Amino acid sequence: MKYIVLLCDGMADTPCPELGNKTPMEAAYKPAMDSLASMAEVGMVRTVPNGMAPGSDVANLSVMGYNPQECYTGRSPLEAANIGVDLADDDVAFRCNLVTLSDEAVYAEKTILDYCAGDIHTVDADPIVQALQSAFGGGEFDFYTGTAYRHCMVWHGGKTALGKITPPHDITGRVIGEYLPTHPDAAPLLAMMERSYELLKGHPVNQEREAKGLRPANAIWLWGQGKRPRLQNFRERFGVDGAVVSAVDLLKGIGRIAGMEVCNVPGATGYIDTNYEGKREAALAQLKSGRDFVYIHVEAPDECGHRGEAANKVKAIEDIDRRILAPLLTAMREVDQFTLLALPDHPTPLGIRTHCADPVPYLLYRSNAVKDSGVPCFTEKAAAATGVFVERGDALMGKMLGK
Repeated sequence: MKYIVLLCDGMADTPCPELGNKTPMEAAYKPAMDSLASMAEVGMVRTVPNGMAPGSDVANLSVMGYNPQECYTGRSPLEAANIGVDLADDDVAFRCNLVTLSDEAVYAEKTILDYCAGDIHTVDADPIVQALQSAFGGGEFDFYTGTAYRHCMVWHGGKTALGKITPPHDITGRVIGEYLPTHPDAAPLLAMMERSYELLKGHPVNQEREAKGLRPANAIWLWGQGKRPRLQNFRERFGVDGAVVSAVDLLKGIGRIAGMEVCNVPGATGYIDTNYEGKREAALAQLKSGRDFVYIHVEAPDECGHRGEAANKVKAIEDIDRRILAPLLTAMREVDQFTLLALPDHPTPLGIRTHCADPVPYLLYRSNAVKDSGVPCFTEKAAAATGVFVERGDALMGKMLGK
């Protein structure tokens, strides 16, 4: 038996006026998912425990079978693990977003125009991160290049109890003043965030980007702090040898900490231009090489939700169905019995452009136990109508693996 998780980040949503009051899952043409739903267990699952923030970190830990209430220490340490940052016990890692701010003279009066700096690619981002390291690093702080707009800052001997620090994707289009960190211990972070604008606005990379009509990465936003996490080895926990296929450091980092194989797919971007075929083939290669389990993470629906792009979110779901799932099913049916779990980690509703903690739909298909579920399609409404509900997301992995 082979086991596959297809994690469609942020795919769940609420009815959208742009889509005729349908959700993207309802509007998308996704015959492979819908066909599986008709032959699978379909229901709803709570992936974000009550009282925890609905981030991809918490939700994916949950789907992978780890209780976030026991093991979660913050988002950035998970990403740092994939970048290759070896955190000491007193180090605190922060996500360092490259963002685009407006040009008001007073820092607190600026607006976040773009949480991802025009979808900046790593090749442009790296010299900017190096400039940050030259200006601020080498002592109490150090900066590390990650992927695209997502990077890492480590505060050696730093603090974690800093009050609420808002993720930038939650406040796109808003004036930043009321969202700046106010805790006294966060003063060094605020100072670097403010100084970063003066440092980066005239950086040669940004001058080139603006000349091309692209948004500059003219500031940093620090958030998602935490200390080094510890996860039980995935194989020891579940008895299967696993791999992770993803474009983002967060998922790769979780995989590395859990002792799983981490696949690097050329052209995997985390957006709708990602290499869907490459992800599919990487997953198949892992299964054919003898691994029992593969976790395929696709970021694109979530990014489209954050950007309020209804048509692109539908397209992302359709691309996952056509370019990953359908060919994957064909290949698997030729060689092995398999179990496939498909679900989002959390909703990212277009109407609010950020995550929420609502339960999400899932389908659990077993090739050796096909049944007539009576479910016509894989949507939020159809899944809720089954009455099947898994209260704890971390129990779903054991359910899938029969543990």
